[in-house]
Amino acid sequence: METIELNKPKVVVIDSVQSWEFYVTQASNQNSHIVVHFTASWCMPSVAMVSFFEELASDYPDFLFLSVDVDEVKEVAAKNDIKAMPTFLLLKDGAGAASEKIVGANPEELKKRIDGFVQTTRASIA
Repeated sequence: METIELNKPKVVVIDSVQSWEFYVTQASNQNSHIVVHFTASWCMPSVAMVSFFEELASDYPDFLFLSVDVDEVKEVAAKNDIKAMPTFLLLKDGAGAASEKIVGANPEELKKRIDGFVQTTRASIA
């Protein structure tokens, strides 16, 4: 018999400006950090990063992971000055401005930056 994991971390797909604002506001109210993957269905490096991004969501359950298709939610991409895919943003405490921006499909660099983000967050709490 298969076990179903409840509350399993996952990536939330943003499909409108309203859903973006809802999740960013919710994260801000809860002092949660956000990792955003700006992607496009036609961009093979972006598509290739999807499964890795989902693994990260499982590895960092205290972070909110969002996925934004730049063609479907152009306003959010423009507001965040996204010019290339994939682009990843790390937002501290759900803040509107990116604390870190990583451009390109580089799994090791993304993980390293998130780890660094975790360390600076823990240091500021201590």
